[in-house]
Amino acid sequence: MEYDNNGQGDDSAFAFEGDWREFAKIAFPNLLLTVVTLGIYRFWATARERRYLWSRTRFVDEHLEWAGTGMELFLGFVMVMILFGVPYFGMTFIAQALIARGYEALGVALGFIALTSIFYLGGVARFRALRYRLSRTRWRGIRGGSDSNGFLFGLSYMWKTIVGTLPLGLLIPWSMTSLWNERWSKMSFGPFEFESDAEPGEVFARFLLFYLAPFVFFVGGVVMAGMGTLAGYGIGGEDGMAIGGIAAIIGLVLFFYLGLGLIAVAFYAKFYRVVVGSTRWRDLHFSFEASTRDWVKLLVVDAVLVVFTFGIGLIFLSYRHWKFFMTHLEAGGEILLDELTQSETRTAKHGEGLLDAFDMGAF
Repeated sequence: MEYDNNGQGDDSAFAFEGDWREFAKIAFPNLLLTVVTLGIYRFWATARERRYLWSRTRFVDEHLEWAGTGMELFLGFVMVMILFGVPYFGMTFIAQALIARGYEALGVALGFIALTSIFYLGGVARFRALRYRLSRTRWRGIRGGSDSNGFLFGLSYMWKTIVGTLPLGLLIPWSMTSLWNERWSKMSFGPFEFESDAEPGEVFARFLLFYLAPFVFFVGGVVMAGMGTLAGYGIGGEDGMAIGGIAAIIGLVLFFYLGLGLIAVAFYAKFYRVVVGSTRWRDLHFSFEASTRDWVKLLVVDAVLVVFTFGIGLIFLSYRHWKFFMTHLEAGGEILLDELTQSETRTAKHGEGLLDAFDMGAF
């Protein structure tokens, strides 16, 4: 099957056919049951949401299917807490006790080991969350996954993140794109592996804009504060000068956070366009067409939805975000259906940790 698209209407490789009213019939009972069970039902709620979202998502000619269960996610969470959570809190408690008894060096060393282990496990969790989602996703009966357990990726996550931040953070684009390439290149779907070769240079300009923005804002803020103070003095003397200075400071804070936030969104919009556009599955190439404006609209509506519903709107964020990604995700190329066979990668019998249990880590 040869497939191409121009990102318009029925020509899109990916389509989302869900309706928020249908999703509400799942989300509200999930919220009630989660509250009643003191959060325990959260894992089954996640599985129910995914079954709906996947079933309403079409790729080319078939809808996706979610094969995971709430029990898998719950067991994954329990295993993480027993195998990693308990030792971490134990080490932290012992470290504090050692410091209190005067063994500062030993206590600090033990605390450092605890923090380092969490840093490492964060990378492993990102890898295994993606592996789990692919292994539970079905398309034409085919699933994905990875034979890698993610432990080596955890080491890469550590050293690449550290190297990315060492030269004043200037290598962060390299770190982010390199980790994306490494993680996706270890994944497969059916008999074919994914490939990714994103280049950090394509996103460096946006990152540099974000990097230099605080300095530009600081200089501009000083100028704004000075002008506000002088304008206030010219209008109302010393009292006007004080009011003008306060107004300038408030304006500076708003300008800094809103401006820096907008530039950060612009960077991430570019980052996702580059890394998704550099990802391939056999002869199929992907693209992600969301612009900075699309991202800003998504985040602003998210904030309004949550604030004006006093937090209840949080239950619709997973729906909105999935729809956002599926709406802007595209694919083009050739799919040879005769070559599609079931994946031979190993599948775990449980959900794989904190990231996936709490609906994080897909991208």
